Amino acid sequence: MYPTPLPKFAPSSADACPVRAVGPEGLEALPEAAAAWAQASGFKAGAGEVCLVPGTGGGLGAVLLGLGSEASRARRRFATGDLPARLPEGSYVLEGDWEPREAEEAALGWLFGSYRFTRYVDGPAPAARLVCPEGVDAARLEAIAAGEFLTRDLINTPTSDMGPEALEAAFLALADEHGAEARVVRGEALLEQNFPMIHAVGRASAEAPRLLDMRWGEAGPTLTLVGKGVCFDTGGLNLKPGASMGLMKKDMGGSATVMGLARMIMALGLKLRLRVLVPAVENSVSSNSFRPQDILTSRKGLTVEINNTDAEGRLVLADALTYAGEESPDMIVSFATLTGAARVAVGDDISPFFTGNEALAGALDAAGAEVADPVWRLPFHAPYEPRIEPGIADLDNAPKGGMAGAITAALFLRRFVPEGADYTHFDVYGWQPSAAPGRPKGGVGMGARALLAALPKVLA
Repeated sequence: MYPTPLPKFAPSSADACPVRAVGPEGLEALPEAAAAWAQASGFKAGAGEVCLVPGTGGGLGAVLLGLGSEASRARRRFATGDLPARLPEGSYVLEGDWEPREAEEAALGWLFGSYRFTRYVDGPAPAARLVCPEGVDAARLEAIAAGEFLTRDLINTPTSDMGPEALEAAFLALADEHGAEARVVRGEALLEQNFPMIHAVGRASAEAPRLLDMRWGEAGPTLTLVGKGVCFDTGGLNLKPGASMGLMKKDMGGSATVMGLARMIMALGLKLRLRVLVPAVENSVSSNSFRPQDILTSRKGLTVEINNTDAEGRLVLADALTYAGEESPDMIVSFATLTGAARVAVGDDISPFFTGNEALAGALDAAGAEVADPVWRLPFHAPYEPRIEPGIADLDNAPKGGMAGAITAALFLRRFVPEGADYTHFDVYGWQPSAAPGRPKGGVGMGARALLAALPKVLA
């Protein structure tokens, strides 16, 4: 079934099978029968180990989930995330002493672990469902998981079915689902309405470039989310090597992330006025592709020398960020799969972010740890500003030297928001290279849950 069914907890039931998490040090404290069965089964409570304990009537009596050593627990999150696919059909309930934060992570990990992308291949959805732990807000976690599922579905869908037109359709469907207003500026209208760099990047594609614009909420502070929607990136005339092109269906991961986050915000009814902007393009090769050494004039009026057509994401974001800043929202946040340099710096599991808002930086750091969505702050390092100034134009889209690529890209983007604006940028990967608990291989949301948790602390 596609789109992926919305994640749901099981209703409370006296017949729900208990799941007890246990480390090696806790084996001796198990009930006698369970301890004996664990020993006979060779269960050592290693990280991710599962032991099915029979009940008195021949059915399943309990599930033991191994946590591993203290050191291994620090390296592993969403410990319950594998259980939906590993347990028999039925309802389950967490047993034992769980701290509130641990119970929430376990419950969310279970929902995340129920995700399956089945658009192109049939397969049974996991049938093991969790009863939401007492004291955990089930509706909130279901809304968060639904937003994450949307992000995953969008990224996982190849460009043959998720080009600019299909991304627009998904965007409009999301707006309709939550009663938001949406408009689209498409094709030549981009030039008429002064979005020249979005048009330049996307004009070579068979599907016209476009800017997607959504508004929701009538009261509260104003938040504008901007997501890079490059539905496929060939690199343009500076063509990517085949090995580098293999995952470029995920180059719209920024748009997928802000759409998933918007779904969370709207479903939870946060008291704010939300705007979402997505420049949706495909960076293709054709006779009218934009070229190396072209100089483009942006919506803001700044000129940009094109030294590599493969540095196109910052161009489409630049026009969208300028447009966002024209309304002076209280906060602007962009998400983009922007630079390989960010991956070199922090790898595929951490979302680096740039901000001048010290309160938000602290809140994001705390929230990332709290909700198991790791983030790390990188600097808007002003001494690097000259590196993005080529002399022949105001800005260079691909400065030479090969150093500090994530920082110079972030500095480039910052040039297109009003001076002094509250601007934060996330340079995300958007892809899970190999399966982990609660995160199957494929598209994944990064940074969105940390921002969701931080917003109430800084946007009032």
